[in-house]
Amino acid sequence: MRVRGRETVDDEWVEMSRLLDVTPFGARFTLKRPTEPGRLLYLTMPMPRPLRVFDHVEDQYRVWSLVRNVKLLDPGAERGALIEVGVAFIGKRPPRSFEADPSRRYEIAQTSSELGWGVKNEGAQFLSELSETDKRTETRHNIPIEVLIEVFDRNGDLSMGEKTVTENISRRGAAVFTSLELSPGSFVKVNSEQYRTSLLAVVRQARACADGMSRLHLEFIGSELPLDVG
Repeated sequence: MRVRGRETVDDEWVEMSRLLDVTPFGARFTLKRPTEPGRLLYLTMPMPRPLRVFDHVEDQYRVWSLVRNVKLLDPGAERGALIEVGVAFIGKRPPRSFEADPSRRYEIAQTSSELGWGVKNEGAQFLSELSETDKRTETRHNIPIEVLIEVFDRNGDLSMGEKTVTENISRRGAAVFTSLELSPGSFVKVNSEQYRTSLLAVVRQARACADGMSRLHLEFIGSELPLDVG
């Protein structure tokens, strides 16, 4: 199976993977590069025709899909695979807003269709955009924790790193001081010796502050930090 993703308008990647399971409405597979729930991926695969909802005569089944969940893996034990991904099929075309901002996130919108969300040629009508201003579900604690931030490059490899400290942190995210120039939607790996853990994270905001130091606001993906503030 071929998986195609886009991080920006000009930045596209392609990775070959193997299906773990598939239904008419979704699939599960592994990837060697990061993604997150809410992102869109374009899949090309030899889908069994009885499971298709369109393009029954084509050799390859080409369908847009919405990432619903992400599970972190051990690349050393999984032949380099970083994550296991579960996706929902949304149809032959992405929402129009995707072309302008490929890092935009979506969620399944409520629909009365009994056939599910992957049965229409225009999958956009089944999606709604996720707000980037949703309130945090957990309180951030002003705790300075030493971390190593590693950045994923365009090939999905860890290309550079920076040792820094957190300004605030919770089980699901953190703000860190940084000299890195990263755009919202970029993926990083956060390593903590104190908690003996490594977490996948996405940059939600990058900002320069009045004190002259820049911050990255990160959200952890696929797992939480075992933070103990009691």
